Amino acid sequence: MEIRLVKTTDADMLSAYHLKNADHFKQWEPKHDDDYYSASQLKIRLASFVVAQDEGRAAYFIAVENSEILAHCSLTNIIYGPLKGCHIGYGVAEVYEGKGLMMKVCKQAVDHAFNKLKLNRLMAAYMPHNSRSETLLNKLGFNQEGLAKKYLQINGAWEDHVLTSLLNPKNT
Repeated sequence: MEIRLVKTTDADMLSAYHLKNADHFKQWEPKHDDDYYSASQLKIRLASFVVAQDEGRAAYFIAVENSEILAHCSLTNIIYGPLKGCHIGYGVAEVYEGKGLMMKVCKQAVDHAFNKLKLNRLMAAYMPHNSRSETLLNKLGFNQEGLAKKYLQINGAWEDHVLTSLLNPKNT
């Protein structure tokens, strides 16, 4: 298995991954247009993703094996200046849930954030009933900071989220 940043040529694999896991992911994602995960729409978005990666404004990791994407992790909303922080989001194919794959992908993203991008703070949010995310973030060393009411609109409903962060240990 390879964990790497996305490329513009990954559109077909990403489309297959998201379409295959659509029912699994919809409980954790905003509602999207029907063609949001089509290869043609992903090609358009991947072009901007790669530019953002090249400029240090984002990083989109995927775990790939035998030309199939197994998991993804993104560093987005990167802010430099006095904050030096970003949001981290992730997902894993339903068949790989609970097998430790998400931990590996997230660890690589955290390492990239702290060592390559030189960020100070990573922020993650999860819905209170998402025990898998809670466990993953705890194992990664994230600390709970609070509860945000109606924080994100997920699958058509405003959902509360537990706010967490991980600080770069080199900056303490």
